[in-house]
This record gives sequence, structure tokens and C-alpha cells, in this order.
Amino acid sequence: MRLKDKVVILTGASSGMGRAGALRFAEEGAKVVAVARRKERLEELVEASKNLSGQIYAIAGDVSKDEAINRIVKETIDKFGRIDVLVNNAGILDDYLSADNMTDEIWNKVLDVNLTGPMKLIRSVIKYMIEQGSGNIINIASIGGLYGARGGMAYVTSKHGMLGMTKHIGYMFQDKGIRCNAIAPGSVKTEIGDTVGNPNKAVLDKLMTGLQILPISGEAEDIANIMVFLASDESKFINGATIVADGGWTAF
Repeated sequence: MRLKDKVVILTGASSGMGRAGALRFAEEGAKVVAVARRKERLEELVEASKNLSGQIYAIAGDVSKDEAINRIVKETIDKFGRIDVLVNNAGILDDYLSADNMTDEIWNKVLDVNLTGPMKLIRSVIKYMIEQGSGNIINIASIGGLYGARGGMAYVTSKHGMLGMTKHIGYMFQDKGIRCNAIAPGSVKTEIGDTVGNPNKAVLDKLMTGLQILPISGEAEDIANIMVFLASDESKFINGATIVADGGWTAF
């Protein structure tokens, strides 16, 4: 088992890449603190992990809220005594809004979940990683963090910010035994589209022109496998990097 007894906090664990990642970590022997807003989905995830080598411990919470972040970290330390891996996976789309129709409400909501929440979680866990002399942070970004037309303005901005944060943390804390890397998925079959309320058709139509060169959509398990690789010692020389997993979409 590649991650036996490693303590992993993973957000956005109720569906898609987060759910697949939680199960893969548990298969590899990890103790997974699975975080999401939907308690019933987390209960289903815990049940699905019953016969795996590791274990999944569920905490319902919204990573855009300070109270939830503080509770997640405290419960993890109280129960397991350490934090080895943090996976910032929770994320939402905007309504495919551009600069001329962006609202404060959508902007703040997307940035809070996709960028500020991950920053606050990192800020909370990194002191324990420094004390341990080891730690591993994995940020789930997007090819929207590399290119400008892979989402609305708020989403693209949040994912660009996440990649910059990844590089900064990877360099600043490498001497403390802490690594930080990002995964930039392309089109993956998940439920993230459900976070779109009222999409702006004019913007969406422009963005969809790029789908003409989309070679293939990935499965959540494809990204989960990369999470496990980055969390393991097999990737110990990878730090401050972004792994693009898009089936060749951005190779065109």
C-alpha cells in the first residue's frame, strides 16, 4: 500500500473527482477525512469504503466558511494527531460571465470556494506540517488556470490564482519538507456543471468553439490516480508543478 496510515484531508469529496480520490486513497491504506457540504453523500461514501484497507471519516462543511475550516482541521488533529496530505478539490463554476456582466455575488462566491477557501485551509494545516517536518498539498486546478477561454471570468481567475499559489508554496516551504503541486484537468465527467445557475449564452457560445478540438473526456478515476501519485513518495522530486490531464486537448 502506497499511503498506509497517511492522514489525508480531501475537500469536495461527495462526488466526481473528490469521491473517486477518497476511495483511491482508502484503497492505498490512507485515513481520509472526506469533506463536502452534502452529509448524505458523505455517508454513502463512508459505506462504500467499508471493505477497503484504509478508512474514510466524513465531515460535512462548506470550505468557504471560516467556521468549517477551523472545525475540519481541529477534528482531524483531534482524531488522528497529524495531517500528511491536503487535497483542495472543492470547486464551483460561475455562470459563464465575462467582464461586462460579472456580478459581485458570483465573483465573490466563486473566489471564496475556489481560491480563498483553499488558501485558508493551507494556512491552517501548514503549521502542523512544519512541526512534523513533512507535508503534501495537492491543489485541483483546471486548464482554465492555463488558458483564458475555459470558463467564465471568475472561474478562470480563480484557477490561475490557484496555480500561482501552488508555485509560491512549493518554493517557500520545500526546506520544511513540504511539497505543493497542482493538477489541471481538462474535460472530466463530474457534477460540477450542476453549480451553474443561469449561464450567459453569448459567453458560453464563444467558449464552446474550443470543444471542436476536444479529443476525449476523462473519468473522475483518471484524476484520482494522479492524486495518489502526487501524494506518494513516487513523486518526491515533483514540487511546485502543474500536471495537465486533458487527453491532449491543449496539445492542439
